[in-house]
Amino acid sequence: MTVEVNGSAHAVTLDNRTTLLDALREHLGLTGAKKGCDHGQCGSCTVLLDGRRVKSCLVLAVTLDGRSVVTVEGLAGADELSPLQAAFVAHDAFQCGYCTPGHLCSARGMLDEVARGWPSAVTDDLDAPAELTDAEIRERMAGNLCRCAAYPHIVAAVREAAATR
Repeated sequence: MTVEVNGSAHAVTLDNRTTLLDALREHLGLTGAKKGCDHGQCGSCTVLLDGRRVKSCLVLAVTLDGRSVVTVEGLAGADELSPLQAAFVAHDAFQCGYCTPGHLCSARGMLDEVARGWPSAVTDDLDAPAELTDAEIRERMAGNLCRCAAYPHIVAAVREAAATR
């Protein structure tokens, strides 16, 4: 099968039980997405699949033929951080850093969802453009856990990145 990862096509032969996470880490050498719970509960393996957030530990790689994946390694150019990554650094939005790749991919996907006008469970006015309040950011990022509890910093970083869009 062929899958596009971070803008490059990769031909891979995989066991049909291989998850996207294991394909990325073990077959393509992209170790940014982390294996935390391996049950889709922690979000440390979050990547973007055709622009949408997914927990890569729950996606079978054989379903990806001809699809596009973006990992944390593909969020920025070779020489500089993306505005989202720079905001995470500026706001100290990580402690141990294990969950950070998943948070970054989830935040990128979440900001794209907001740009498309998608509401969340806490969106007050479904007819108005979504306003990224702290409550809105926390709700939209709820699928990503941080053992170090850097949540206030993560929210601040996402808010800053949203303001620069």
